[in-house]
Amino acid sequence: MTAQSSDPQKPDPLLPRDGSIAVIIPAAGSGTRFGSSRNKLFANLDGKPLWFQSVSRLAAQVAVGRIVMPIAAGDQQAFEGEYAHLVAQLNIELVAGGAERTDSVRAGIEALQADSRVRWIAIHDAARPLVSDADLAAVFAAAVDCSAAILATPISGTVKRNIQIPGKPDQIETVDRRDLWIALTPQVFASGVLQEAYRKHNGRPATDDAELVQRIGHPVRLVHGRGDNLKITYPEDLLIAAAIWARQSQNHHA
Repeated sequence: MTAQSSDPQKPDPLLPRDGSIAVIIPAAGSGTRFGSSRNKLFANLDGKPLWFQSVSRLAAQVAVGRIVMPIAAGDQQAFEGEYAHLVAQLNIELVAGGAERTDSVRAGIEALQADSRVRWIAIHDAARPLVSDADLAAVFAAAVDCSAAILATPISGTVKRNIQIPGKPDQIETVDRRDLWIALTPQVFASGVLQEAYRKHNGRPATDDAELVQRIGHPVRLVHGRGDNLKITYPEDLLIAAAIWARQSQNHHA
């Protein structure tokens, strides 16, 4: 992967303006680590459910046309009842998600594949509500330029590796972090590239969609994104997100 920096003050001329980017928001996970009996995506952030705030950031982009959200069967009643007005507000298309994240993304791809207007597909975590407008513009433009781009942020802390050897004390070593990045979302691909990656996916586990794309031999560009583009996993993450959200709202999504 190669990395590039973006200048949020300079709009990229490659950024599409015609709604030719479709977004898949996988939302079928259980969120068990959040410690709630309900899907963590139903937790409130600034008075709206977490999933709504995440989708809103993408829906506000002029480059985005369709939004498809694969959901779990157990959450269908909530999305079609309690949250129906919010789903309609953002013109979200609900589809049945799968047991694994890749199953949900595949369902989203299938919902979009007959639409010739869709030239790029962005995949964004439903629990990642803090992505900035500038980062979205940068990763969209990069994907248009090279067909596969993801937001990522360099690792800033010291990284340790714990090596366990049976019968011996654990060995701790420091890892050189200079070339290490944390993958964020959205991850954006030319629709044909993503479709091919999923056609050739044989079920071997992958940590993200970029890995599947790389397996078919297509390079992926890293776009330097903001470190505050957090994914909400634990309850304490929501407290941090609320503070960042308030600051971003004052600055209009940074």
